[in-house]
Amino acid sequence: MCMAPADSLLLLHEAREVADALLGDVLRLPVAKALDVGTAAGMDRAVALLAARLRRAVGRADVDAMREAVAVLDVDWRKTTAAQRRRLVAQSLEAAGRRTAVIPSRIQAPLGDAADEVVASTRSHARREQGLALAARFNAMDRRVAQHIVRTQGNFVRDEYGRRLDAFGAEARRLVAEGLEAGLARSDIADSLERAARGALIERAPFYWETVAASFIGQGRSFAQVSSYAEAGIRRYRIEAVLDEATTQVCRFLHGKTFSVGEALQRFERVESLERPEDVKQELPWVRERLDADTGRALLYVKRGGQETRLAEVLRSAAGTRDDVGEFRALASDRQLADAGVGFPPYHGLCRTTTLAVT
Repeated sequence: MCMAPADSLLLLHEAREVADALLGDVLRLPVAKALDVGTAAGMDRAVALLAARLRRAVGRADVDAMREAVAVLDVDWRKTTAAQRRRLVAQSLEAAGRRTAVIPSRIQAPLGDAADEVVASTRSHARREQGLALAARFNAMDRRVAQHIVRTQGNFVRDEYGRRLDAFGAEARRLVAEGLEAGLARSDIADSLERAARGALIERAPFYWETVAASFIGQGRSFAQVSSYAEAGIRRYRIEAVLDEATTQVCRFLHGKTFSVGEALQRFERVESLERPEDVKQELPWVRERLDADTGRALLYVKRGGQETRLAEVLRSAAGTRDDVGEFRALASDRQLADAGVGFPPYHGLCRTTTLAVT
């Protein structure tokens, strides 16, 4: 049997958990079970494990949704009216939607377990590596953090599948119209619709769950770090990027920037009160990069409410190198960075950047 690397890692991890249980419960030997999301390697491992758990929880829902959608659309389109074609596409989306509707509920359990693991690992790392005076048990904010990231990630996933179905619906209508105009046979139109459904519902799934896992763990870690800093009486923290060949310009620029713990707590409370994923994205936008048409240099910016806020211009890129942040011309102060919503990671998909207490 051939498995993806993350799925193989999950199998090994579960085998280790069984072995640990035997050592601890049967032989009464101490074992260390927790992942350490405070390190780059631990973060990578945690993301891979959670992505595999999410894929397992979802099971065949993506495949079932594709098949349901394609089955409804397998008709002789030449014998349909425009109104019937619109209705068939709508029925196809409804059929697929019934299958994908189970996905947010299926991922609640693995996300809930992961949330507790992330918060516990973050607190443990802060005590062990940063020497912060923290209680052994979760505080009230830690529990709020765990509940928040599970709820909001479920909302993000629900929205994502809604967007995928909407995009497939638009593509299906286009393919049918163009197929009829070109005089394509029923089988040819059916093949094109199946490819479109597969692209929208299946082919994006493996990388999508890695992105979900990285965002979930990264945000949970940041919120839990802020909670730990507040409990330990820390007033400021700094951004700490992993400076290797894969580090983005975004994280290189933000490396070393310092922010207020109190203001980070206030931002969490604002985010915690939001229900719609789009509102959360506005409060905590990811940093984007594009070339400036006038200078030809890379610009780092965020977009909120339709408005662009420029953060920095890249003067010398260090992309692809280790231990070098490069050179930037800051276009925003640390105060303005915080106001723009980039006071703590993640800053982009698969972001590994973390924070450290300023003592």
